[in-house]
Formats: sequence, structure tokens, C-alpha cells
Amino acid sequence: MTSIPPAHRDAPGGRRRPRWTAGRPPAVLLVPAMVAAAVALLPIAYLVVRTAEAGAAGVMETLWRERTLWLVLRSLGLAAAVTGSCLVIGVALAWLTTRTDLPGRGTWAVVAALPLAVPSYVAAYAWISVVPALAGFWGTWLVLTACTYPYVFLPVAATLRRVDPALEEVSRSLGRSALRTYLTVTARQVRPAAAAGALLVALYTLSDFGTPSLLRYDVFTRVIHTSYRASFDRTPAAVLSVVLVVITVAITVAESRTRGRAEASRVGSGAARTPPTAQLGRARPLALAGTAAVAAVSLGFPAVVLAYWMVRGSSAGLEWDRLAPAGAATLWVALLGALAATALAVPVGVLAARHASRGGRLIEHATYAGHALPGIVVGLALVFFGVRWAEPIYQRTPLLVLAYAVLFMPAAIGSVRAAVAQSPPRLEEIARSLGQRPADVLRRVTLPLAGPGIAAGFALVMLTVMKELPATLLLRPTGMDTLATRLWTETGVGAYAAAAPYAVALVLLAAVPTFLLSRVQSRMVAPRGTGGILEEGHVVEETGGET
Repeated sequence: MTSIPPAHRDAPGGRRRPRWTAGRPPAVLLVPAMVAAAVALLPIAYLVVRTAEAGAAGVMETLWRERTLWLVLRSLGLAAAVTGSCLVIGVALAWLTTRTDLPGRGTWAVVAALPLAVPSYVAAYAWISVVPALAGFWGTWLVLTACTYPYVFLPVAATLRRVDPALEEVSRSLGRSALRTYLTVTARQVRPAAAAGALLVALYTLSDFGTPSLLRYDVFTRVIHTSYRASFDRTPAAVLSVVLVVITVAITVAESRTRGRAEASRVGSGAARTPPTAQLGRARPLALAGTAAVAAVSLGFPAVVLAYWMVRGSSAGLEWDRLAPAGAATLWVALLGALAATALAVPVGVLAARHASRGGRLIEHATYAGHALPGIVVGLALVFFGVRWAEPIYQRTPLLVLAYAVLFMPAAIGSVRAAVAQSPPRLEEIARSLGQRPADVLRRVTLPLAGPGIAAGFALVMLTVMKELPATLLLRPTGMDTLATRLWTETGVGAYAAAAPYAVALVLLAAVPTFLLSRVQSRMVAPRGTGGILEEGHVVEETGGET
């Protein structure tokens, strides 16, 4: 047994302090993370400028309106309702498809992830065109819940597959019931993943524009958009956007405190076997019916309505000269947006998982600020930025990609942070004790271990970029159309049958990263073997606590 390396003997009381995970974050993480935060805060700077132009009197006049209070209550109420229902559905489906003898659970796991491929405004159009009475709160809640519960399902399912079954077996051997074991052991290990998914659901609900607009339910996004379109004075809309940002920051702080100091990593690879399967018994038909009902509401109904419009409409013929270029442009900008957002998210996710300092939390919270802004606000902010300071990229692809990075960086950060938190930090400590620099530890240990989570974040951002609408409408290069913009154009003039081919193509195209995301998440399990790392051609193993 070797002695404790000097790098680990500087903590008071004789405790070991790893240089990699304690103290000041290395520059290889801190500098890129600060750049990511600066990019995310760019639209906030625009809002500050616009709000300052109103002066204190104008700001207070907007804030103290009775309508502003109602907007806060309605937006928060909708976000709370959607998040709560997504937590229930997502966690239940994750448990059924990973831990029970549900018939066809592998197929149901893929089906449960597919609603991410359905843009919320497409689902809203499908429901409102058939059931007009759904307009309002209940319709908006139904559509957003059906489209966003996979944000909870995917990370929770991945965590349930990765949790070491030995911990649950020990709990059962001590006489605890299955329910108490789940609440005290399993639930505590999936809590960070569930909290990260719930945060994405809440932020998506606060920032969504298409669904509340089609279902005529006034929330911040719809009112801000109306204010921008109805008046040359955009200051009131900027003030409302600032209120929305404050709400977002409050939610991210609450999620961070809910996540707490939960540990989800293992020292080694754990047990190289699957967890025990729970027998549903008489509850199997009920579980199967519930799973099928969720799939019918989130996938079946929109698919039937789109097929109806494709067949019924006389103008539903395929215009390949428009459809093919729009599909190619959608893929291209989605790929670029996912690359940019993931590259910015990796240092922030690692910083949040490994350096839980006040500065690290501040940077993480800053990156979430842009995600809660409506796409039109981010788009207008970058138009302002492009015209004033970045004219060479104005109405060019780079400015559009920058908007995607601001809007969807948190989706990748959540996946990266969860993956890094679940990888054993002791491997990084060993690498540092062997003289490796922080950059080498990051490149050769941390990132490979978090690879599945990074890939999942990339697929999630690519999927979300494909469905983005308001910022794309404002910032797309001249002459370029995506499937989302073509769909919105046809729907805006009432040509539902002509819009159907673009909606179907968008759903089918988005199904590819959705399927890949589901497969990547299913493979997010602990590394096999003895828990060693390859370092300069040698394997460093951990056995019995000795190195």
C-alpha cells in the first residue's frame, strides 16, 4: 500500500484533499466557462440597455401594473403544473421500463423518448384543430406535458440503469421494505437527474412561445411577443423580459439547492450485472395501459391528425424544390448549433460537478439566463448586437448559431454535469497524483468517462435546434428556410394541408437524434472491469481501498 501523495495531505485533520476537485478551479475549466457565461449573458446586456432607456419611472410603471402580477402568477402556475406532471410521468415510466417486467419494456423505452421529436407548436396545432375547446390553460398544460416529460424520463432512466444494485440489496438485507428501499436508497441517487430534468422542463415551459400562442393562453412569452409586434416602443417588453430572467435565476438556484450535495458516483465499476427486476403481478395490465395512454396522447394523436391533413388537403402535394432544401438547411444549422452549445457546455458542466464553489454556481446560473428568454428576445438582442458591433456576420449563419448556443446551452450542461457527477472522482485524483496536468486529466480521464453524457447533451441540443422557431425567423440568412419556418409560414395563412409535409418531415428528421439520444442514455452505465484507468500504457487499479 502506497503512502498518500503529497498533493492529498494538505487538508486539516489529516483528511485527503484532491487537488483536482478542491480549491481554485484550473484555468483550463474556468476560462472557457467564463466565456460561456459571457455568451449567455449577451441578450441580458441588451435588456439592460433597453430597460435603462425607460428610466426608473417607466420601469416601475410597467412592474406595478396589475397585468404584470397576473402574468407572473399564470407563468409560474403553468410551469409548476407542467413540471410536476412531467416528474410523475417521467419517473414512473423510467422505473417501469428499467426495473420491472413490463411487456416490451425495451420498445416502450424508445417510444417514451420520441415525443421530444414532436415540436410543441405542432402538437398544439394538432389538438386545437380537432378540439378547439382545449384553448387556454388546460390545453397548454396537456401539450407541454406530453412534449416535455422525456426531459425527466431520459436522465432518470439512465441513472436507474447505472445505480449499483448492491446498495439496494444491502438495504433489503437489513430488513427494509421495497418501498422504503426505493425512497431511502434509489430515490436519493436519481434525485440529481430528476432535478436536472425538471429544471429543463420548467425553463422550456417559461420560454415556449408557439404553444401558448396557438392555444391563446397569455404568459410572458406571448405578451412579450405581442408587445414587440404591436409597438415601436420595445421598452415595456424588455422590462417584462427582465422579470422573466429573474424568475429563471430563482428557479435555477432552487434546483441547485434541491440537488444539494447528493453523491451519485462510485469508486469502482460496481457490479457488472443488471439490477433485479420487480414483478408487477396484477398491476401489469394497469401499468401497460398507462404507458400506452401516455404514448397515445403524446405521439398517436398528433400523428393521426398530421396524416389526416396530408391525405385530406388538396394542396398537400410534396413540393420537393422547397422541402429538400429546407430539410438540408435544418440539419446543417442543427449540427452547427449542437457543436457550439456542447463545446461551451462542457467546461461549465465539469466545473459545476467538480468545483461546487460560489463562483462555479454563479457561472452555471448565468448560463441558464438566456434559456428562459423567449427566442424572439434573444433574436432581437443579437440583431442589435450584429448591427452595432458584428455587421460582417449579420444575417449570416454564425449569428444564428450563436443564438442557438445561448438558447440551448443549458440542455447540454445538465447532461454533462450529471455524467461527470456520476463518474468516480478518485480516478482524477490518481491521475493528478501521478503528475498529470489539469488539462491532461480533463482530456484523458474526465471527458472519456463523461462521454455518454456529452453525447446525450449533443443529441438533445441538436433535436431542440431543429424545432426552434422565433430566433430562426429573425436571424436566418437571407433566402434560407428551415422546416420550422416553412411550417410556420404555411400555418400562419391557414394552409394546414400545405404545412403538413413540413411538419411530418420535421418530426421524422427530429426522430433520428431522439432515437440516438435514447440509445446513448441506455448505454450510460458504469465502465466495466476493475475500475482502473490507462495512464502511459499502465493500468492503475483500485482494490480494497489500496492503490
